[in-house]
Amino acid sequence: MQPPVYLASASPRRRELLQQLGVACVVCPADVDESSRRGERPEEYVRRVAVDKAQAVAASVAEPAALVLAADTAVVQDGKIFGKPTDRADALQMLAALSGATHEVFSGVAVVSGTDCRHAVSRSAVRFRAISPGEAGAYWHTGEPADKAGAYAIQGLGAMFVEALQGSYSGVMGLPLFDTARLLESFGYRLLGNET
Repeated sequence: MQPPVYLASASPRRRELLQQLGVACVVCPADVDESSRRGERPEEYVRRVAVDKAQAVAASVAEPAALVLAADTAVVQDGKIFGKPTDRADALQMLAALSGATHEVFSGVAVVSGTDCRHAVSRSAVRFRAISPGEAGAYWHTGEPADKAGAYAIQGLGAMFVEALQGSYSGVMGLPLFDTARLLESFGYRLLGNET
């Protein structure tokens, strides 16, 4: 019998990506401070927040064998972390900064079981074509950018802006599946059944 997996996130995208691996999960969002700290590098930031989320949920789960999985994603341009936009103006400013340039996406993932915490960080490079102000405004009105880091969703309409991607597509979506699978398997979680 596989241990239960708790997903410390309300993100439907992360739930769908876990299901893609065949992992049934219990959604249990974490309530932690996701503010970046002064001088914190992007990879440190996403790792810390993912670990904080996983540990917060693990502390509330009564099953000692349970696995708690959490992730955090940041879009980074010229050293600046772009989180979710606060409003339309913020989203348009982000899209203008990303337009015609290459940015990085860091996704941290952490798995906790009891006192054991293991984590990884995925780093991808995404190049956008030029985006006109009219396109950015129309994109905002679709509603898609409102709750996405960097104000775009690569798995949605935002894909039309992506000229090139080097790294993890699922990591840019919010959960790097390669790293996630490796971490779960390190705890003995079987993603593929044994051959008979």
